[in-house]
Formats: sequence, C-alpha cells, structure tokens
Amino acid sequence: MARKKDQDPGGLVVVDKPAGFTSHDVVAKLRGMARTRRVGHAGTLDPMATGVLVIGTGKTTRLLGHLALTEKEYVATVRLGQSTVTDDAEGEVTAARGASGITGEALEAAVGKLTGRIRQVPSKVSAVKVDGKRSYQRVREGEEVELAARDITVSAFDVHEVRRGERAEDGTEVTDLVVSVVCSSGTYVRALARDLGESLGTGGHLTALRRTRVGPYRLEEARSLEALQNETDSGAGPALLPLADAAAAAFPRWDVDAEQARMLGNGVQLRMPAPESAQGRAEGPVPVAVFGPEGELVALVEDRQGRAKSLAVFVQQ
Repeated sequence: MARKKDQDPGGLVVVDKPAGFTSHDVVAKLRGMARTRRVGHAGTLDPMATGVLVIGTGKTTRLLGHLALTEKEYVATVRLGQSTVTDDAEGEVTAARGASGITGEALEAAVGKLTGRIRQVPSKVSAVKVDGKRSYQRVREGEEVELAARDITVSAFDVHEVRRGERAEDGTEVTDLVVSVVCSSGTYVRALARDLGESLGTGGHLTALRRTRVGPYRLEEARSLEALQNETDSGAGPALLPLADAAAAAFPRWDVDAEQARMLGNGVQLRMPAPESAQGRAEGPVPVAVFGPEGELVALVEDRQGRAKSLAVFVQQ
C-alpha cells in the first residue's frame, strides 16, 4: 500500500517577536504569510517581552507541544524597590519600598535561593487556569486569586550588572539588575523578579525580558516579522525549516528500517533501542524522533517500559 503523506507538512520558523505583540498576533501574521490556518507556537511570550518565539505551520504544529516543554533561556532587567500587580512594568505599582541598602552579599544569597530545583508560585496575572478560567481574567474582574506553587528548575540565574541609585517615575530610589536565566518549562521570570524583591525586603518586578533560546533554537537564527514579510512579498513565501529538520534539531534521533517504519507508523509498540543507540537520548521519559530509511520523520515516540509509545505519527502506511 502506498504511504500516506500529509498534504501540508509545513515547517518551522524562529521569530524574533517584537515588543507590543502578543504571541497570538505573531501567529495571525504567519497565517497570512504562509496562507494556512494551521499555525501554532511553542511557548507564550507576554506582549512586553521580545525574542525567540518558535512557530510551526501545517503538520509541524504537532511538534510544538513537545518543544514547549524544553529548556528556555532569557535576558531580563529586574527592578528592585517597587512591586506591581502583574510582577512586571505593565502593571500598577502596589508598593514602593525603595532599594538603597542592598549589599552584594545579600543579593548573592537571595539569587542563590532562587537557583536549582525550587517551588514557585506563578504570577497571578498569568494564563494558569483556576476552575476553568484563566487567572489573569479573574484578577481583571477584581477577584482575589491564590495559585498553587509548582516545581521548576532554574539551572542558572546570573547577575551581570547592578545599577544602583536609579529613580522611578514616582521618585522611588530603585536598583536595576541585568540578569540571565536558564530555566525549565513553566518558569515565570517575572515571578523570579517578584520573589527576589520579596527576599530582599524591597519588592521587585520585571522591566524588560528577552527570550534568547527555546530548546535548540536560538536568537541568532530568529528572523523579524519584517524580514518574513519581505520574503512573502517576493512571492516565495516565508522560508521554513522542513518538518524532518526541525525534529532532528530538537529531539534525540532513532533511525529505523522500512519494516520498522511501517510498524511504528501503524502504532505498533516496538522495543526501544538501548540509550546509546538513540543518539543524544536524555535520561527519563523524553520524546525521540524516529526516522525512516529515506530520512522521513515517521513519528515521535516515548519510552514506556522499554517499548515505543507513539506521541505523534507523521507518516502512515
């Protein structure tokens, strides 16, 4: 029987999201450029934030939910001395305690407490659902919201610059920190700013955020919406990373023969190879990209007690 292939395999593009755009705004732009409704993104960025937003079209959208679970990297500016309702500069200031007496030792200790495997309460103005409704919707309607803490991992939290003696618009003396953060999925960098300020007794919030990496995709390869629009206007459409290449860059690889590809494409749970046979395979349950003899992406699978459990099938027979 002939192999069935998706009529729109699509592809992936790394966008440098501009400030003032929601992630949905960027998706809407790409829908028009790629001339398809099937467009999605891996990991939301707030309107204030800029940087790496991974966009998929066509069948490549099926990779995005798994990409969203990978490690992320940011550069941010944290303002100590003021707290806001949103934990960032877009929200109303709720407290202005100032930040004139912070020592280097106290700052280092507070950052250390927010590094490693920690528990974090997400920002109240976030997309976390509370009884079926987004937390930010409840806050905007005047409700008091209490969110549960969750486990996150902050692999690195480094302070690169300390700007003391700054003045906020209301005259409060503040200290601005330029920091970099490497963290797991589900981490709120603005919540890190909030918690850092609370630990120091000053309050804190985020004034700038730029995402520089999502999994293997880095800012250096990101393209502006203007550049993508120019490609579209030239008649060629936005240049997309093909589905197979996108999977190969993001996930451990398992190459199979034609018979194994046929079986996996039909959902058969074959025995997984030993870890050293699946190139770059990480410890624990992690998606593995399966490639057939022609280099085609067959499926994403996960090791379930030594057998390949399909997460998404891309080529069926």
